[in-house]
Amino acid sequence: MLPPRSHLASLILLLSVSLAASASLEENFVQCLSFYSDKAAPFYASIYTPKNASFTNILESSAQNLRYLVPSAPKPEFIFTPLTDSHVQVAVICSKKLGIHLRVRSGGHDYEGLSYVSEVEAPFIIVDLSKLRAIDVDIKDDSAWIQAGATIGEVYYRIYEKSSVHGFPAGLCTSLGVGGHITGGAYGSMMRKYGLGADNVLDAKLVDANGQILDREAMGEDLFWAIRGGGGASFGILLWWKIRLVPVPETVTVFTVTKSLEQDATKIVHRWQEVAPYIDEDLFIRVIIQPANVGNKTERTITTSYNAQFLGGTDRLLQVMKESFPELDLTRKDCLETSWIKSVLYIAGYPNDTPPEVLLQGKSTFKNYFKAKSDFVREPIPEMGLQGLWQRLLGEDSPLMIWNPYGGMMSKFSESDIPFPHRNGTLYKIQYLSLWQNGDKNATKHIDWIRKLYNYMTPYASKFPREAYVNYRDLDLGMNKKNSTSYIQATSWGNMYFKDNFNRLVKIKTKVDPDNVFRHEQSIPPLPVSSMKPEDKTWE
Repeated sequence: MLPPRSHLASLILLLSVSLAASASLEENFVQCLSFYSDKAAPFYASIYTPKNASFTNILESSAQNLRYLVPSAPKPEFIFTPLTDSHVQVAVICSKKLGIHLRVRSGGHDYEGLSYVSEVEAPFIIVDLSKLRAIDVDIKDDSAWIQAGATIGEVYYRIYEKSSVHGFPAGLCTSLGVGGHITGGAYGSMMRKYGLGADNVLDAKLVDANGQILDREAMGEDLFWAIRGGGGASFGILLWWKIRLVPVPETVTVFTVTKSLEQDATKIVHRWQEVAPYIDEDLFIRVIIQPANVGNKTERTITTSYNAQFLGGTDRLLQVMKESFPELDLTRKDCLETSWIKSVLYIAGYPNDTPPEVLLQGKSTFKNYFKAKSDFVREPIPEMGLQGLWQRLLGEDSPLMIWNPYGGMMSKFSESDIPFPHRNGTLYKIQYLSLWQNGDKNATKHIDWIRKLYNYMTPYASKFPREAYVNYRDLDLGMNKKNSTSYIQATSWGNMYFKDNFNRLVKIKTKVDPDNVFRHEQSIPPLPVSSMKPEDKTWE
């Protein structure tokens, strides 16, 4: 519990006097934490500065994009790892009082490193939620409360521990932190059956800009709408989600079939575009596209791997494929019947004999120097366009594309049900990646390549706006300036991520965080109060 308001004036006076005599930002912060906390806590043990031997390990522990760990990347003054929800409250209060910019990290998967690097503001600190990872599964209620620092793999495991016929429709990568993952939408291999993770949220708890913990009832439906797909770290610090569990069958079937250019890959991919968004909603077939060597030769080709999960047995899967997608020539020996939890491991790329307990480690299998971009496709790309794409992929060292099919349940939600707008009419989403070694020495070459590829794809991507996925952050689309975000400038990327939902997100931001406490390079901007319409000021 925080100190009562009646004492606030004297507390602030005492605090300001004590802080004035303090020697460092860290000491000031600890004094403030102790002052506003309801009980004595060993805060120094939860704070890591560059002087700590473990600082670098903590900073790098969950950071996925090595581009933002190079020596030239900005580093935080310190990292705070709260142990309780109330620690997060006082962290928000103290960062405001001391004027310290904060970044919030749950899983470290932000593609542009925004959860652990600030390119536009210094000094900054990281509030790392990795010690807040409780999971409480209630099978009778078909729900679970999950803390923001847990990984989605841990959530899957804790559900599996209680039931073999329950699951949750979220990420394919099991080391995603659920705090940031669900705020961006959270897609996965059951999205065509059940929608996104964010479509299956029942309640939430977050710390707002005033340091108050709000649940769904306290925050109201506008803010509850905004945090389910409006992107992370704009409206508060997410502490807990209450998620709806979904039924899964005892038997789930998975397969991966790879076709190269020499095996008619172009024609099969073209056909996949026409089939995958309309096929049985129990079936999710993504395509992983990359160059590969031809045999033992130095010559390269393009391989297209059809990586799939089917909520059912092999017999029905083969029937569905024979009727809808015979071109892939799927056979019984390609198929592996397994459980839902084992299918999660399969899609995540683990070997078939991996025990589910690996999910409790919360470790990433993907740490690279990379640049990523995204597109949504609404019309099949013609074969000529695909051939041009292959030529460009063959010109890069280590490119990767992943095409995820939409349709099914994704088409049944309206674009405004939650801020995530990429719904009916979307055939599939493209993720573009270029990966490299040797840090920032080679970065420019590969970033230039992916930008040129993105330009090439312009005629084939969605238009007005050209849509992008907020959880594949891309600072090429535009950036906020230091605490002086322009609404007009922000529309350049806001409309791409959120379409018409961007304006509603801005209104909600202006209401709940008018001082822009929660901000980063692509956070939702508040409107200046002077520019608000009179009817907006009441927010009734």
